Amino acid sequence: MIKYKENIGIFGGSFDPPHRGHLLIAKHSIKRLKLKKLYWLVTNKNPLKEKTFFSLNDRLKKSRKIAKNEKKIFVKFLENRIKSNKTIKTLEYFVKNNKKTNFFLIIGYDNLINFDKWKDWKKILKLCKLVVFSRKGYKKKLKKKEILNSLQDKQVIFVKNFNVKISSSQLRNYYYG
Repeated sequence: MIKYKENIGIFGGSFDPPHRGHLLIAKHSIKRLKLKKLYWLVTNKNPLKEKTFFSLNDRLKKSRKIAKNEKKIFVKFLENRIKSNKTIKTLEYFVKNNKKTNFFLIIGYDNLINFDKWKDWKKILKLCKLVVFSRKGYKKKLKKKEILNSLQDKQVIFVKNFNVKISSSQLRNYYYG
């Protein structure tokens, strides 16, 4: 990847609900990758999940509240503008509008497990570097997947030993289960 003036992070997901762990990942990504901006992109619905618990508006409000003091984090919903909820379309939109930028797609081990099911996942890797944060309990599952054989070190940055001890699923189960 060519070095440009700007590094921009794309941190997308359902954020159902968003929590402090998401903020810690975002802040760590900004610092470690020297990001000028991080786009925290809330999706209406993850194509690989059945449904969301909270409404899109609630998830956007909660995400904005969590990130309100962070000048480099921009919470957005772009699916109406780009007419898609696919990561590849989001990346193409950003690349088209930011030609001299390095992009970093920030995901967790849980998302890497199904990364080969994402639309145009190989093309995604050509448009950005993949930044994968470790998640407790997923490393063993990931070792069984063929996707690891398809990834090259230069395309992927593994952030190890950064275990966030909370998940959206745990929060939903605890408060609403």
